[in-house]
Amino acid sequence: MEQFAHISVQETQQKLAAKEARLVDIRDEQSFVAGHIEGAVHLTNGTLVNFTQETDFDTPVIVCCYHGVSSQQAAQFLLHQGFEEVYSMDGGFEAWRQSLPFVSGE
Repeated sequence: MEQFAHISVQETQQKLAAKEARLVDIRDEQSFVAGHIEGAVHLTNGTLVNFTQETDFDTPVIVCCYHGVSSQQAAQFLLHQGFEEVYSMDGGFEAWRQSLPFVSGE
């Protein structure tokens, strides 16, 4: 895969339920703590090295942001780091939270 792929919220939910992918959330710390998708890894500049060391490059990775825009750049970056199958979740966390459960810090 030379280019990341887009994935819907529903497809993301299916892949996560089947444990077929890892989900990374690139939103800021405060937003992540306030609410995130269960099982999401908060991926930041500070956690990137650990994530790449702990995750096999053939593991599919889904990137989540606020609205599905900045996740595209992050998904492409992860491809360049060596991950073979990377997705950007369309609509981001805002689309997920409208219809699906999430972990709330409040």
